[in-house]
Amino acid sequence: MQSTMMDRPLLLDDILERASTQFGDVEIVTHMPDKSLHRYTYADMVKRAKQLAQALTDAGIKHGDRVATFSWNTHAHLEAYFGIPITGAVLHTLNLRLPPDDVAWIVNHAEDRILIIDDVLLPLYEKFADQVNFEKIVVVPLAGKPVPEGMISYDDFLASASGEFEYPEKSEYDACGMCYTSGTTGKPKGVVYSHRSSVLHAMASATPDTLNLSYNDVILPVVPMFHVNAWGLPYVSTLTGAKQVFPGPHMDAESLLKVYESENVNVTAGVPTIWMGIINALDAEPNRWKLHPEMRMTVGGSAVPEAMIRRFDKYGLTVIQAWGMTETSPLAAAARLKPNIQQRSEDEQYAIRATAGTPVPFVDTRIVGDEGEPLPWNGKEMGEIQVRGPWITGSYYRLENSEDKFTADGWLRTGDIATIDEDGYINITDRTKDVIKSGGEWISSVQLENAIMGHDDVAEAAVVAQPDEKWGERPLAAVVIREGRELSAEDLAAFLRERMEKWMVPENYVFVDEIPRTSTGKFSKLDLRKQLLDNA
Repeated sequence: MQSTMMDRPLLLDDILERASTQFGDVEIVTHMPDKSLHRYTYADMVKRAKQLAQALTDAGIKHGDRVATFSWNTHAHLEAYFGIPITGAVLHTLNLRLPPDDVAWIVNHAEDRILIIDDVLLPLYEKFADQVNFEKIVVVPLAGKPVPEGMISYDDFLASASGEFEYPEKSEYDACGMCYTSGTTGKPKGVVYSHRSSVLHAMASATPDTLNLSYNDVILPVVPMFHVNAWGLPYVSTLTGAKQVFPGPHMDAESLLKVYESENVNVTAGVPTIWMGIINALDAEPNRWKLHPEMRMTVGGSAVPEAMIRRFDKYGLTVIQAWGMTETSPLAAAARLKPNIQQRSEDEQYAIRATAGTPVPFVDTRIVGDEGEPLPWNGKEMGEIQVRGPWITGSYYRLENSEDKFTADGWLRTGDIATIDEDGYINITDRTKDVIKSGGEWISSVQLENAIMGHDDVAEAAVVAQPDEKWGERPLAAVVIREGRELSAEDLAAFLRERMEKWMVPENYVFVDEIPRTSTGKFSKLDLRKQLLDNA
């Protein structure tokens, strides 16, 4: 028996049209390079996105062609988020924090035809310009800099559009966007998102027990729009009609706090390193900024220390841990407290809030052992997380020999090691390449890092494996001491011995000024190992 339901495709086109008809007067704000605030509305954004779509069509962009962006989080970048895919083309956000050679390799591998770039980023483009060959370069005049010869102003490009844009026929399975992984091991890998996967991801993200977003919210994504589509926030914000506030190039704590206050932001998202700067600024001047009293701060990219969650709670700011990756669009889990968890002690609730959370709707999750056997959800058995679902990639773009990233029965191998408890909460203990095997026992570098960062005098910490003749490997901790504080290795070791098994506590500590980071703001264990071990 067949259903009587209409067969209507899930397209980003419909999210854009909904914004125009339902939320046309809602503001979109951008913190510009000169620190001024650019304001316009969803109605303005939709009009310009369609102009961009028509201009791209006039320029010869066809179904499936890739159009790249090299941009900060701005209203113009939001226009590209819709203006490119509604033509049937593919939005390709380039990570401006990657090495120039990597960016060039990605551009050439994706075969991008047109580049849309912020004028303030032209000096970065020059570092790889001789390695790529775009048909057209469109410059967004954020700072009003002169457009170089041979390029075209974004505003002029939009003005060149001929007539009104009409949506072409598309399948919901057509590609709408693509991102490349950061390439910490081997070449970056391309992940291609569909209209269907992006719409479903946005709908699931908005649900109350996930990110709980609506038109009552004011959302500022600190996570870059060039990294996994800013965790899908531009799409879910537009779907729900939330006011969007973009930080532009100003990612420092003081600039963010200023805009949080002026725009009454109540939802924001970013990696832990961003929030470390925010909480340190609040601690230094606790009465300077008047923030929304129920502000929610989604954290992803790496595990958030429980100590940081507690510090933010003192200001009435709620940290929500989420977990995912480029391959999962990215949202796969979120740490919300179930009713039975809310009945537990305060310490038990904090421990749950510091986990990766429970799988979001439609993301199937399992952990498997070394032989590929499924492990029980008892909070003790540790194995690799594997996932599948409608916004989980099933392959990589033009990449041969990637079969080892997927199981024979169609699950994505994430490379994250975790336990899952009886309530479904995922506790990530490490990456497969970062877990430390000492004397036949596994030591979680993530658990150690979070414990070290629980010390009041520690700003940041990262742990790597150090070869050891007796035990095979032992943990080596790199520690950044908070400004104006003092801390010895002996004091830190004593602090850890009170909180974990003695055999897990590192013998060796290196105090450093900063910990190297990847292009997405995570700690770079690869560079840290080179820095600490190669020099040793």
